[in-house]
Amino acid sequence: MKNIVLIGMPGCGKSTIGRLVNSETGLRFIDLDDYIVESNHMSIEEMFNHGEGFFRDKETEAVKEASRNLGAIISTGGGVIKREENMERLKKNGVIIFIDRSPEKIIETLDDSVRPLLKDGVKRIFALYKERYELYKKYSDIVIFNNEELEKSVNEVKDIIGLIK
Repeated sequence: MKNIVLIGMPGCGKSTIGRLVNSETGLRFIDLDDYIVESNHMSIEEMFNHGEGFFRDKETEAVKEASRNLGAIISTGGGVIKREENMERLKKNGVIIFIDRSPEKIIETLDDSVRPLLKDGVKRIFALYKERYELYKKYSDIVIFNNEELEKSVNEVKDIIGLIK
């Protein structure tokens, strides 16, 4: 089975949905940000202190490793789409699902204190959304809207898994 790769804005629900799908299906779950932190023994914020390019290089290394899996749910960081090579690798063995959530809904639930790109405040979400939205759409195979009940989004991902098995 191909991987299920979740892309989207910070705070759109990728990790939460991935963990819930994992608990209900037993498929392996890989949170790419957690993987990067564990592999490099540094927080994402510490990596960003060395520059965004430093973090993006570490992210690309993690994508190379994670995309070798089959049958996993991979939750990516919001900026993974900034490098075409990341998306080519993830798409090779995966179905890319864009978890689309409005900036207004993201702001309602987002903890910006743990998001380096949002250190200037949650209003930055609107700029990131505008900057990245077309890339999310470009690279996705399927779009799921996560503006309503979380369980609805989880069920949609599970339905997609059922179709590709």
